[in-house]
Formats: sequence, structure tokens, C-alpha cells
Amino acid sequence: MFADGKPGLFFYKSSLFGCVMVQHKKELELLAPAKDLECGIAAIDNGADAVYIGAEKFGARKEAGNTIHNISKLVEYAHLFRVKVYVAINTLIFDHEIKEVEKLIWDIYNTGADAIIIQDMGILQLNLPPIPLHASTQTDNRTPAKVKFLEDTGFQQVVLARELTINQIKEIRNSSTIPLEFFVHGALCVSYSGNCYMSYLSSGRSANRGECSQPCRLKYSLVSPKGVLIEKYKHLLSLKDLNLSEKINDLIDAGITSFKIEGRLKDPGYIKNITAFYRKTIDEIINKRTEFIRSSSGQFNTYFQPAPIKSFSRGFSTYFLDGRQKGIWSMFTPKSIGEKIGKVIKVGKDHFLVQTNFKLNNGDGLCFFDRNMNLTGVKVDISDGNKIFVSDLSGIFSGATIYRNYDHGFNKELENKPSKRKIAIRIIFSETNEGIKCQLIDEDGIKSTVDLSLEKEIAQKPDKALEQIKTQLTKWGNSPFVVQNIRIELDNALFIPLSVLNGLRRTLGESHIKQRINSYKRIEIKIEPTTHPYPYHLSSFESNVTNRLAGEFYNNHGIKDIIPGLEISLSMGNEKVMTTKHCIRYSSDLCPLENSGTKPEDMVLKSNKNSYLLKFNCQKCEMEIYAIQKM
Repeated sequence: MFADGKPGLFFYKSSLFGCVMVQHKKELELLAPAKDLECGIAAIDNGADAVYIGAEKFGARKEAGNTIHNISKLVEYAHLFRVKVYVAINTLIFDHEIKEVEKLIWDIYNTGADAIIIQDMGILQLNLPPIPLHASTQTDNRTPAKVKFLEDTGFQQVVLARELTINQIKEIRNSSTIPLEFFVHGALCVSYSGNCYMSYLSSGRSANRGECSQPCRLKYSLVSPKGVLIEKYKHLLSLKDLNLSEKINDLIDAGITSFKIEGRLKDPGYIKNITAFYRKTIDEIINKRTEFIRSSSGQFNTYFQPAPIKSFSRGFSTYFLDGRQKGIWSMFTPKSIGEKIGKVIKVGKDHFLVQTNFKLNNGDGLCFFDRNMNLTGVKVDISDGNKIFVSDLSGIFSGATIYRNYDHGFNKELENKPSKRKIAIRIIFSETNEGIKCQLIDEDGIKSTVDLSLEKEIAQKPDKALEQIKTQLTKWGNSPFVVQNIRIELDNALFIPLSVLNGLRRTLGESHIKQRINSYKRIEIKIEPTTHPYPYHLSSFESNVTNRLAGEFYNNHGIKDIIPGLEISLSMGNEKVMTTKHCIRYSSDLCPLENSGTKPEDMVLKSNKNSYLLKFNCQKCEMEIYAIQKM
């Protein structure tokens, strides 16, 4: 690290000849998603300290699988910048898949990946390589007792439940020392993660197997026990997206060190924008709170102004971080709404006028809710000030609120001006008895040297010769390096041909890339068997035990007579299919704790195909959803 105070693994006093560590600092990790190799590189180039990606199989996003070859390529690129790669194998496993999973984990370990994210406890019974394990949010990590259990089991990081409040996070932090990971942005599952069986019931596609059909995004009617219609066909289980960008300081104080962006199905544009935004947010905090540093290396040139509202969103909330609040659901649509632009003030034959301070562009995507509160989208054909020409004016009316859910100019900027992550370096160019030597020292204090034998030729024009050396050693182009300083140490100015200087620079760069990758030290942890007691009694299929090894794990930790997971059960009756902190009663102003005249009675959700009974556990402030079997 150099004198400009750029974050690194430690705080160093700068020296051209080395670095002296003077103080340890606490690392903060920005963790970004990757659907594929392209998205992973985009995340790294826009500031991620770590990337999580799915393997070929057994990831909670089945459509986002990746080959071992591509994971290996991502690991190589990531480690160049000291970025970690976590691979998700976070579905439930069946008995016939156990050997395949074991082999896959070994293959992932051999790529150099830094950790495996898992849900199924049967994996701990396998012959595992010494790779750290992270407990997925699918393991339902809501309490201090659960997190402490996972820490004592040997996990190296825990992804906490999204529903936690700041105070609950603090309680967990005070009860354990394991690094805590928390979602700060993206789509929200309405159910406690790992405890949703609604998709499996309605479509045969298990959320615990990476195949969620998202029944929570569908329309439902809400009916009283007596059959009175309360809400007709609205998206009553669909939540707005999470945005905790203004709460990062609070999360740091609560004990979070890994800040996770959701989105393993999102495109590169989304990854670039959201990652760059949170990189900027966290770096601003690091610049003020000098006890913290980034956990990776590199400098960033982001050629666009990141703004989450310009990427896919259903509107934002902070969910339950500051306690229960109204307005966390997106009851009229599960689709992206985007940024509010203004109101329609007049509708013409082929255009409308909008009152706005925003500049709209040809190709922008706009949307609005019609008089029946149905979301309708239109594309801007021609934008002439506040006069917007579109091909279809159906449903639009004077007074309608206009949103922009596709900013054509912004997305073109994302595509045409890619960010590039660079490692700051210093160059020392000196003379040897046999010729010349060029040494590269990077921001992490890693050094590479290239010696070149040549016949020395005293320059006839010393100033020009020295300037040529400096100029050529500054040109690092598309390499991952950017020169911060060049120091030339020559007894006499030498004439060095351009071809020699360029070859020297190229050889030095290639050598240093290998040096950085080879010098990367990943943490290796061998999981040892444990027998400490599991903190809770498991009395239903919600234990998610779908293989014999998972059953053995729980038996070893004091749980007997395990009920098999739903995915391997023979049948299902009127069982609970979801527990959620989202309460339809509360969101509809029907909470009996807030409205004394409201009865604390059950309700019914009805879709075109299925019906569900809603029960309300007011003591825990939770809503439970039960399947109603058709007779």
C-alpha cells in the first residue's frame, strides 16, 4: 500500500524498496453475485471483494450453473486482485447424488476457489477437501443459538436471515465470533429462506432444490373465514426489493463484515451498476472510518454514475432492519417499476405531455398504472422535451404517474464504457554490470524483477533518452496495472531502443501477473466431526433432511427420529408451506394488536388453482401459510 492511503490488507508506511506494516485493520467485504463468467468479471472490475457463483449443479439458482472450467477462469482473474470466489452448492441433496456432490466439491477445490456455500448438513459427513464452508441463508440462520451451533460445527462464515433487525444482528454478534454475512440489496424471498414449500406444492418444483416457480409473485384474493372478499387478485405475497445502502454504517456497528448483493440471475449491466454503487458507498465509509479496509486490491475507474434505481427494482424498502413497517410489499405488480419521472398532464392523438425534471430519450422504457392499477409499459419512439411520442397510448390518462424502468442512455453507457480494475504499481529502472534491471512493486508490496543483458550505449541526448524510458514504462494499456511512480537510477543516461523497452515492460507484466496469482494464499480448513447438541427440536419436514448423511449429522448432534424432508415424503396433507415475517393483516391495516376492533381470525388466500389458510402468530409477529387440499 502506498502513501495515498489506498486500502489494502494492512496499513503500510510506503517505501519504494518495501513496505513496513504498522497496524492491523478490520476487513470489510463487498460480495457480488455472478450468473456466469462474464458477470463475475464485471463484478470484480466494478469493485467486488468477493464473488459467489453457482456450480454445474446443486445451486439454489438452477438456471445459473457454471462449468468447472469457467469457475477456474474466474478464480484466476479474481485472485489477481485478491478477490475471493465462493461457489454455491446450496440445495438439498438426495442419496443417489452424494458421490456426485463429493466429487464436485473436490473439483471446485482444485480450481482454487475460496469457499463452498452449503445448505445440506449431509455434506459435512463427506470426505471433504480442506476448503472453508459457508452456511447459506437457506439454513435459516435467525438466532444466536443457531449461528453459534454453526460456528462450533466448523463453518467459517454464516449468511444471516434477511428478516433480522439491527438489534437481533447485534445479539448474534455478541454470541459468536464467526464472520457474519448479510444481504444488503436485491430481491426478497417472502418466506424464511429454506422453509418455503409453496413452489413444491403448487408445481412440483422445490425451492430447496433450486427450482422455485415463484408462486409468491402471483395474484391472490384475500378472503375472510366467512367468505367475505377483502382483496381481489393482487400480488399479496410479492415484496419490494431490498436496499440497505443507507444502513451500511449501522450494519458495520452491528457486526456485519460481508455485504451481499442478491442477483445470480441478473445480467452484467445490473451487476456493474449495483456493485459499483455499493463499492462507492463502502469506500466512502472506509475513508472516514480508518479502522476498516477493503479485503481486496485494485483501483477503479467507473465511467458511469451508478444508481440502483436505474436497474431492475420493484421499488425499495429496508425490510425489517429497523423493525416492522408498512409499504414493504409490491401488491400491484411483481415487475420492475424503476424511477418515478413525473405525471401525465395531457394525452394527444399520438403523444402525451409529461410534467418532469428528467430528460427522456428515444428508446427509453416507461411504465404506468392504468385506472385499474394494471402496470402497462410503453417505449419512447420520439422524445421532444416533455412531449413523448409512443406507438400505443392504450390505458394512459391525464394524471397518471410515469416511471422509467429502462434508461436507454444509461444502459448504453454501461455497455460502451466498461470499467477496468487496476493494480497500482511503482517501477524502479536501474543499471547492472551486465545491462539493466527493471523492478515492479505493487500496492500489496509484491515484487517482480527482470534483468536484461545488453551492450550499454551512452545517450547523446540524455534528457530525451530518459524521457523515452519513462514514457515507455508508463504505457501499460489493457494490462491490470497502472503506474503510480517511476524511478530511474542510472549512472549515465542510456539509449535503450523502443523495442527493448516494450519487450521489457511486457515481460515484467506477464511475470508479475503469474507472481500475484501464485503468491495468493487461500485459507484451508479441514472440517472435523462434532457432537455438540443441536439447539432446537426438529419435529417436522422443515428439518430438510433428504439423505441418510444429513440424518446421521443430526443424530450425532442429539436429534433422534428425524422426519424426512418434504421432497422425499410420500404425501403431504394440510401442512404448513411457509412462515413469513410479512403479515398481510398488518399491511392491510387489519392487525388486531394495532386496531382494537379487529378480530384475530384466520384468513384464506385463493389463486386460480390453489387455496391457502393464513394463520397469524401474533406472539412471534409471524404469518403462517397452510395448504388447503382440494376435496
